[in-house]
Amino acid sequence: METLLAFVVGGLYAAGLYMMLRRSVLKLIIGLGLFGHAANLLIFTMGGLTRAQPPILFGLPADAAAGVADPLPQALILTAIVIGFGVQAFALVLIRRAVQAVGTDDLDQMKATDT
Repeated sequence: METLLAFVVGGLYAAGLYMMLRRSVLKLIIGLGLFGHAANLLIFTMGGLTRAQPPILFGLPADAAAGVADPLPQALILTAIVIGFGVQAFALVLIRRAVQAVGTDDLDQMKATDT
């Protein structure tokens, strides 16, 4: 399962990088979103996966705290999702305003209006 998710994370990073290298500002925002999803999935995969089983680790000492999976990766992912949503919403509003001012969403033409 981890191998499959490793390929999915790599594909998301590759697609995000490809989208960020395009000339459209909207594709840049989509690429940033894909990067965020890839990072969240990477953290989730590093936390350990057990399919269709509760987050209880068997085969460890009888200590009560040792038998439960670590909830930190899930908390980090939840925080990253909320922060990523806020950053993307702000970036979309900022880009919308820039496109209204310049009249195009092409990054090369936006650079030409700096003078």
